[in-house]
Amino acid sequence: MPSRARRAVCEGVGTAFLLATVVGSGIMGERLAGDSVGLALLANTLATGAALVALILTFGALSGAHFNPAVTLAAASEHRLPWSDVPAYLFAQMLGAVVGVALADLMFDLPVFFLSQHVRSGPSQLLSEFVATFGLLSVIWGSSRLRSAETAAFAVGGYITAAYWFTASTSFANPAVTLARCLSDTFAGIRPADVPGFVGAQLCGAAAATALFHWLTPPERATPAVAAGNTALRIQRQA
Repeated sequence: MPSRARRAVCEGVGTAFLLATVVGSGIMGERLAGDSVGLALLANTLATGAALVALILTFGALSGAHFNPAVTLAAASEHRLPWSDVPAYLFAQMLGAVVGVALADLMFDLPVFFLSQHVRSGPSQLLSEFVATFGLLSVIWGSSRLRSAETAAFAVGGYITAAYWFTASTSFANPAVTLARCLSDTFAGIRPADVPGFVGAQLCGAAAATALFHWLTPPERATPAVAAGNTALRIQRQA
């Protein structure tokens, strides 16, 4: 397994590319779509889903390709990541997210950071973020425990692509993404005042999905490959 520092760098770089994709494709989509918000959202959606698949396939075997504090906390709660690694992961994800937003803004000749005025408030938005994050963690747990890492990459990319359209919030489902997107007053932005509600809903959704799959797929229900990996991890920790 790569060192903690190398895994943290993977998380930072991957999250930076994810945010550059989310914000950059939103800017490009809005510019090219004219007054068509639907067309801009479609461009934003397809780019984000494709980037997620590519980034998870690239960094999954190195760091787990979380790119998301909610995923990191859930993985630690399931003993899939040592709690001692959590601070490094969270710091790298947050730093990477901010760098990704800055890169996207600079690539389109915009100020590096300018606070978003995009209002995303109300019960429907919070419910959407709970549902979006619950679904994301469900897809991650189900596909990674019962299938393979490669399957999980496509499952996550496909889910986020769909969730952009079936949730009123366009499925942020990621505290790092949410915080960073308040720094760009573009198509993908979110007003800073709306960030705490989104993050709270996301963490609740992640916790609920993790609890559900802890019950649905206990260790003895895992596939042989996953079970063998878990056994090897336990032996390594005991050594």
